[in-house]
Amino acid sequence: MTRQNSAPLLLEPDSDTAVRLDPLNKSSGYGDVSEADIQHYVQAHPSCLPITEIDPIFAGPVPICTELNTPAGAIDNFMVTPSGLPVLVECKLWRNPEARREVVGQILDYAKELSRWSAADLQRAVRQRLNRKGDPLLESVRAVDPTVEESLFNDALTLNLRRGRFLLLIVGDGIREGVEALVEYLQAHAGLHFTLGLVEMPIYLMPGGGRLIVPRVLARTAVITRTVVAVPEGLALEDGHDNDGDESIDKDRLALTDEQQKFWKAFLDVLKLDDPEQPIPKPARQGYLGFMLPAPSGSSWLTVYRDLRQNEVGVFLSSHRNTAGERAMFAIADDWDDVKQQLGGSAVLVEKDGRPRIIECRPFAPLTQLQVRQVAFQWLAERVNAFVNVLRPRVRSAVGDGLPVD
Repeated sequence: MTRQNSAPLLLEPDSDTAVRLDPLNKSSGYGDVSEADIQHYVQAHPSCLPITEIDPIFAGPVPICTELNTPAGAIDNFMVTPSGLPVLVECKLWRNPEARREVVGQILDYAKELSRWSAADLQRAVRQRLNRKGDPLLESVRAVDPTVEESLFNDALTLNLRRGRFLLLIVGDGIREGVEALVEYLQAHAGLHFTLGLVEMPIYLMPGGGRLIVPRVLARTAVITRTVVAVPEGLALEDGHDNDGDESIDKDRLALTDEQQKFWKAFLDVLKLDDPEQPIPKPARQGYLGFMLPAPSGSSWLTVYRDLRQNEVGVFLSSHRNTAGERAMFAIADDWDDVKQQLGGSAVLVEKDGRPRIIECRPFAPLTQLQVRQVAFQWLAERVNAFVNVLRPRVRSAVGDGLPVD
């Protein structure tokens, strides 16, 4: 059914006269609304977005910048709440056919890219976009809420980025029925902990030449939650099917994520590393841990994982594509004979999606038994320590030898 919207009427004070407001377009003598116009209004007046109607947890975002560059393209408007929750806005003119076909996939690509970032990565991108020194992201947030504590904000921002806890807003001058139907695409889209809203934002001319913005929420998704979030290099350890509205499934998932966290806490209690400089992650609520290696922008790490389906645990070298970390991974693979010997001879070098993968894994069944789990922890702890000892200095050396970042 096609949505019908009536033009607003402006009632003059102490008068029965009503002035019909015209939409901003060429026929009104002011030209059509452009995507740049919508972007400007969102940046200058973020309160024009009906965010509390979509997801109140994202209320009160602070506008940071427009055209924030990512490997997937430029985000039209980037905002963040003082609690460290990112808000991404994509502005589109719905008369453009490509907008109706591509906008949902486009904003999801932005979210996927940001889920690979940390707070430091985001700060760097904002600093470059605004051409400012210091930390303009935090400064903008503190200008609105001076009580924001730097370390807590950065920790929360990094956690939300990695988990993909975003509000994604598609804002247009007049969203059509076909675009609303695209929300169904999200329900089958394996991905992040995000909320997405479609907002129509028609703009009308006031008699004195001002603008009246009348935002309307056309559609919004329930928060899409999954056990596996932003798993490195396509590693999928849990079933990604959704069963919205099924409370028993939600309780099962919550119990599973709690159990995952307990599993990793017990493992980290056993883990002893020789390298005092190796950062140790906190216990995760998903099926893997990431041990960051010394490459620019967090582009190289060890993925330590648990596969429930295979009753398997393991560790492998990971990196982001087209980065210094990936180039270091190729350099290490080129020296595989020596690397394999240093790792003890049991690790293997395989190819995954056209890239080398250095991996070692072992089945332990069933991992639910305490004695089996303790043996698995001892084995995995020893292998993680070996991977850190062998691969961490090689990554540092490869990056230090001048491997290009871009």
